[in-house]
Amino acid sequence: MPETTVPQKTVAEKTVAEKTVTEKATITEQVRERYAAQALQVTDVSSGSCCGTPLETSAVFGSVLYTGTEHTEVPDAAMLASIGCGNPTAVADLLPGERVLDLGSGGGIDVLLSARRVGPTGFAYGLDMTDEMLTLARANAAEAGATNVEFLKGFIEEIPLPDAAVNVVISNCVINLSADKNAVVHEMFRVLTLGGRLGLSDVVAENQLSESERIERGSYAGCIAGALSEDEYRVALAAAGFTDVSVQFTHEVAPQMHGAIIQATKPA
Repeated sequence: MPETTVPQKTVAEKTVAEKTVTEKATITEQVRERYAAQALQVTDVSSGSCCGTPLETSAVFGSVLYTGTEHTEVPDAAMLASIGCGNPTAVADLLPGERVLDLGSGGGIDVLLSARRVGPTGFAYGLDMTDEMLTLARANAAEAGATNVEFLKGFIEEIPLPDAAVNVVISNCVINLSADKNAVVHEMFRVLTLGGRLGLSDVVAENQLSESERIERGSYAGCIAGALSEDEYRVALAAAGFTDVSVQFTHEVAPQMHGAIIQATKPA
């Protein structure tokens, strides 16, 4: 019988693939460095240190987006570490006994708020790739006396949980930082139970903005350059299998780019 010839990638294809891997690794490292620095700044401020630059504050990012009694429900360091673009716990409609996963959990603010909402029969996981943020989050959980939480180290593109592990996935201005958003979306679908749901806050671009125009408006690590458009978000979620997809703009964070609430359901 004739030998079976296995098609080989051309040199050009290999070069493109290697370049893509390198670019993704570069973006991931830039994001990691930025959020490691943020965690160390929070630690300095919380310990009374005079060192470091002032913490980032803004009317469109950070702890100002939490209202009511939420500021009193978590340690100050958890609030200081928040540089998200929304409040996903306010839209996820968490119920007692549910299991929740926060992607890119940072200093732990949304994990701790979620843990309070699901109660002692529920559980809240936080996933982060940054050692400095994980150390801060675990210290905040200990200070808050939260026993129904766990902070995991890993990447949101490869969630270290089994299939159908949680009822709800939340995230606060983190998915736009990923260099492989399709992987994130498919991983969210995988770890959700049947009938599980998403309650995300993220930066989303208006549909008419090109990729280059988004890059002009801000950096990747600053939550701007890597943002999906509204249509791109809807298509990605639908392609993974989600239904009842909703993308609702809440406030402008850059010209024609918005903080948004994204909701979707894994069919039962």
